[in-house]
Amino acid sequence: MQRSAFLAVSALLLTLVGAYAHADERASDPFLWLEEVQGEKALAWVAKQNAASKAEFTKHPAFAEVEANTLSILEAKDRIVRGTRHGTWVYNFWRDAKNPRGLYRRATCVSYLAGKPVWDVLLDLDTLSKKEDKNWVFKGMELLRPAYELGLMRLSPGGSDAVVIREFNVETKSFVEGGFSLPEGKSSLDWIDADHVFVATNFGEGSMTDSGYARIIKRWTRGTPLTEAKLIFEGKKTSVSAGAGRSHYGDTNLDFVYHSTSFYTSDKYLLEGDKLTLLDLPDTATIHTYFDGLLFVELKKEWTLGGKTYAQGTLLTLPLDELKAGKKNVTVFLEPSANRSVQGVERTKSYVLVQVMEDVRDIIYRYQRKDGAWVRTVIPFEGQGTSRTSSVDADHDTFFNTYASFLKPATLFYVDASTLGKQVVQQGPKRFDPAPFTSEQMFATSKDGTRVPYFVVRPKNLERNGKNRTLLYGYGGFRQSMRPFYMGAYGKNWLARGGVFVLSNIRGGGEYGPRWHGAALREKRHKAFEDFEAIAEDLIAKKITSPKYLGIRGGSNGGLLVGAAYTRRPDLYGAVICQVPLLDMRRYSKLLAGASWMAEYGDPDVPADWAFIKTYSPYHNLSADKKYPRVLFTTSTKDDRVHPGHARKMVALMQSMGHPVVYYENTEGGHAGAANAKQRAYASALGIAYLLTELGE
Repeated sequence: MQRSAFLAVSALLLTLVGAYAHADERASDPFLWLEEVQGEKALAWVAKQNAASKAEFTKHPAFAEVEANTLSILEAKDRIVRGTRHGTWVYNFWRDAKNPRGLYRRATCVSYLAGKPVWDVLLDLDTLSKKEDKNWVFKGMELLRPAYELGLMRLSPGGSDAVVIREFNVETKSFVEGGFSLPEGKSSLDWIDADHVFVATNFGEGSMTDSGYARIIKRWTRGTPLTEAKLIFEGKKTSVSAGAGRSHYGDTNLDFVYHSTSFYTSDKYLLEGDKLTLLDLPDTATIHTYFDGLLFVELKKEWTLGGKTYAQGTLLTLPLDELKAGKKNVTVFLEPSANRSVQGVERTKSYVLVQVMEDVRDIIYRYQRKDGAWVRTVIPFEGQGTSRTSSVDADHDTFFNTYASFLKPATLFYVDASTLGKQVVQQGPKRFDPAPFTSEQMFATSKDGTRVPYFVVRPKNLERNGKNRTLLYGYGGFRQSMRPFYMGAYGKNWLARGGVFVLSNIRGGGEYGPRWHGAALREKRHKAFEDFEAIAEDLIAKKITSPKYLGIRGGSNGGLLVGAAYTRRPDLYGAVICQVPLLDMRRYSKLLAGASWMAEYGDPDVPADWAFIKTYSPYHNLSADKKYPRVLFTTSTKDDRVHPGHARKMVALMQSMGHPVVYYENTEGGHAGAANAKQRAYASALGIAYLLTELGE
């Protein structure tokens, strides 16, 4: 047999072995029926679990107070009104007690910056929901520049990722009859101009990826049926997704097509008319922005070019015209360091803004080009907090910035990039008295010697006796950085009750750039768990808490984290809140969007990958012989990103083994777990009542 034929047969046999093993796994799973999201038997099971959790925890003495506290904060009329500037208007989406589903509205920039915005309501979601008998959840609006009259509005039924897209006219305050629209789905519409859009949607059988996203992009002309839209690009079925969009830089319009071949790799094309040009860049690199003829590109992995190696995390510039012609004239713009990483790059009309993080502290640099050289200036913001920019575009040299810390409410600034002057637009109100508390950054040493940062928010007079109720939060995945945030409801409901809050910055996140993320990918996933355990052990060693008083919480990938944490080390924790989690890592890639995350976790159908995945898969590491803390699992029936079957099956398995467990499934809310303020307040009160019960009053 020829070598090529032998390899092909071998690959086929391995695939078949994996498939049969997977079939055996399914056949041996007694709770597979709980994956039927709307199945009658499954929903009856959910109702029974919900009734039990409601009966116990709504009677807790703190439940009603926490729910009321949280709801009052979520619906407070004095909270910061964040807006997005388009032209001479600031747009805002607002929810309160009177408008639980929300108002899409706008005010003039002049009135908004003066602190006395006069709001013009464009769409009342409560009225629309009642009229159409749908629980519409607002998912955003893309307005067409420069007139900003037409928009593409995304509405989700119940909060799911799948959305309905409709064209909306802000001047007439109505949906455009016969305008661009798409039915419910994981689709995208992006403006090209007033008469054309890029559309990526379900065009029929075979047009979606294995991950459930669109893989075909077309150009759609106003007034024509979708079936006549012109094909631009067709991605692979095994890829994650494909999409296109137009970026505006002053008078320059650039159309890009992205073919996401995995969660962290993509082919990047420049579209000029009907011509697609593949940009010869690493498929792991990120294009951040375009300025003065230059593309700003961040490397997620090392790149060797012309005998020179550029480090992972380096920010480069490349002339776009030369890149189109196949030439790569690379200039280093900013290099990473051991404790510094790029978090974002944006441009104003005259400047480039680079946000970096140094030991989990946000810093914003303003770059100005003078005589061919870049001059860097720091835009100052105080303290160890989180700084976030918004409404940055190429038509202005001003933008908004929100700064907040654990104990200080957010402040919304209007920043002039040319003078670096800052105007306070609004100061968030205090939701609790911060005087008795303090926050500090600490470092734990992980199993392999890595120094891992974390924050502790605690009473100033904390007695280190190991008896302090402590909540440790973690995520550790997908390059997401965990930053300080104003504690608001948690300050009032947890700190004020003597609780300690801990925010972990474990590997798998993006706090130290792509290297920090890559350190916990695939077969190295255990590093994230070891970091989390190291922080827990450090808190115990410092006598801040002890296992009896230590609770942990995480959602989504963080749900996987805490699921692995308590199945690996049940002795370390007294309580676990596991939200919208991944738990069955044998089947995760077959459920909803799971296939898109194989670059993060590995492919369980590949024996070599399953060999390391099964070492931590919570659903496969439960033991009837171990004693576990009573875990609170929460999820949503409408979550179409992480399948609710993960949480359902884990609870059923624990119950079958005789382990105590608590479960709550919201019938709405999508991956966020809640569709409105009341649902969020209920979930918050449930969590606090659970923690107080498990960790002692």
